[in-house]
Amino acid sequence: MSYLFTSESVSEGHPDKVADQISDAIIDHFLAFDPNSKVACETLVTSGQVVLAGEVKSKAYLDLQTIVRHVISEIGYNRSEYQFDAKSCGILSAIHEQSADINQGVEREDPEAQGAGDQGMMFGYATNETKHYMPVALDLSHKILQILARIRKEGKEMTYLRPDSKSQVTILYSDDGRPEAIQTVVLSTQHDEFALPKDDSAAEKKKAQQAMQKKIESDVIEILMPRVKQEFGEDVQRLFTEDIEYLVNPTGSFIIGGPHGDAGLTGRKIIVDTYGGKGAHGGGAFSGKDPSKVDRSGAYATRHLAKNIVAAGVADEILVQVSYAIGVAEPCGLYVNTYGKSNVDLTDGEIAEKLLEHFDMRPYAIEQRLKLRQPMYFETAAYGHMGRDPGQIVKKKFFTGAGKETVEREVELFTWEKLDLVDEIKDLFGIQS
Repeated sequence: MSYLFTSESVSEGHPDKVADQISDAIIDHFLAFDPNSKVACETLVTSGQVVLAGEVKSKAYLDLQTIVRHVISEIGYNRSEYQFDAKSCGILSAIHEQSADINQGVEREDPEAQGAGDQGMMFGYATNETKHYMPVALDLSHKILQILARIRKEGKEMTYLRPDSKSQVTILYSDDGRPEAIQTVVLSTQHDEFALPKDDSAAEKKKAQQAMQKKIESDVIEILMPRVKQEFGEDVQRLFTEDIEYLVNPTGSFIIGGPHGDAGLTGRKIIVDTYGGKGAHGGGAFSGKDPSKVDRSGAYATRHLAKNIVAAGVADEILVQVSYAIGVAEPCGLYVNTYGKSNVDLTDGEIAEKLLEHFDMRPYAIEQRLKLRQPMYFETAAYGHMGRDPGQIVKKKFFTGAGKETVEREVELFTWEKLDLVDEIKDLFGIQS
């Protein structure tokens, strides 16, 4: 029986994503000056205010205010009318030293014996329905907002755009579980008040709202969506039909937004960050955590395995779970679910056993395999941690504070998205190339 499945995304200007980006920028700066830094940084943003809290163990000392203001400005909150802007917002830091009880379970004389920074379970998922091995609804939701942000920053079209936005895509699947068409696109985007009512009457206010909504909807369909469609191959382009239902700014207007419209918190968009509701999620957030926290590194490692397993042809869809105890290096276990789409003559339990025997899933081994001690995390904090293009080598500058020490680091981004285990997995499962 055919069915519908929906995923959503939020922009870099969404309050929760502002918080994530601030937390990950702080992580990156600590790692840039001291790769062995242990950091857990939570951020709260609201009208005119940023609050930082968390724990740090590092040789580096940073001027956090300068870093926070830089991030907010880059996102686009640099106008006082937003009621939250980089120059004037208050910043309160309540960051203190990491607990010695946690640290003794993580740091060991032998680095390979490094314990997990917390207990918990993490999931990685992959499907062959897109070239990114991601669910197509989430892939599209992310891309809509990435292109919308690009248009906003270019400043040539849709010049009324403000930083905060959300997207949602519903996909119609066939009886055998294949994407057939885009059913619905929902987009709510913050905007300037570019149509003013003639007077203060409710009728005139409604008329102005309708004029703005009509203009934004037209621009979304005629300017934004063609650019989104061009980003994909024929396999996804065929899903764009004349029957798509567009729901643009369904409330009528979206002028008040960002942290002034809603408070934002680090780690509150974990489904947007991962698989859009497909597969599973262990519940732990990623942003604001250094890689000793297995919520982050374990999720990256299982995604790395899942993507390479599907690319190798072991299964068309797979979910991989790993679990840990705090302070213990060896994982508690590995679980696999191929949803009945395995292409090898093994049970899911046998697949999991072979993977655990072959791939070292201890925290230190994961850090080394995926180069997770790089200052690579700011780029993950918006538009998803998974399904991104791997192999990007970028030069990034970091600073301890205004006019103080600056360093430049060459960083490889999204290492867990590399298809560098495919041949190894084919050999492991006896799959002919």
